[in-house]
Parts: sequence; structure tokens; C-alpha cells
Amino acid sequence: MRNTMTAAERKLWFEFLREHHLRWLRQKPLGNYIVDFYCSEIQVVIEVDGDSHYTDDAQEYDVQRTAFLQGYELQVIRFTNNEVLDYFESVCERIEQLCKR
Repeated sequence: MRNTMTAAERKLWFEFLREHHLRWLRQKPLGNYIVDFYCSEIQVVIEVDGDSHYTDDAQEYDVQRTAFLQGYELQVIRFTNNEVLDYFESVCERIEQLCKR
């Protein structure tokens, strides 16, 4: 677990998820993993990926991690730091669409 959030995680948390009508948790342990954001009501995990996720090893790890989470019928949605910072409204709209299903 990290005590400090990235700028993108901080923006998403403080400007959207923290006061959202559904309860979101941050840095939630699930199995051997810690996810960035989790909502049990809709069974959704949100991951905000920085540059470290673009190495071959990290991408393989993310595939295994996503498969594990999907095995528990969780939907995993990923955004890059840049998406959150540069296209914040679109990111929020995508999350809202998941909340309406």
C-alpha cells in the first residue's frame, strides 16, 4: 500500500469518487493485490496506471492481476494518469456509465 497518491489518483478521488453517490474505497486489498479504487455495490475496480505499467513485465503482471480479479466477477477498468489528468470529464462519464448498469 502507498500512503501517497499520484496526482491522477488524487484528482479522481478528491474531485469525484470520494463524494460519489456510491461508496468507493481506495487502496483496497483484494486477495494478494491492492487495487486503487473499489466499489462493492457494482463490483468494479478502477486502476489508474502510470508509466511503470508500460514495461513488458508490468503488463504481464497486470494481465495476471486482472484475470484474478475477474475470477471474482469484478469488472476492472483502467485509465492512464494522462487520461485522468487531461480528459477528466470523459473518465468521470465512463465511471458513471458503469454505475448505471
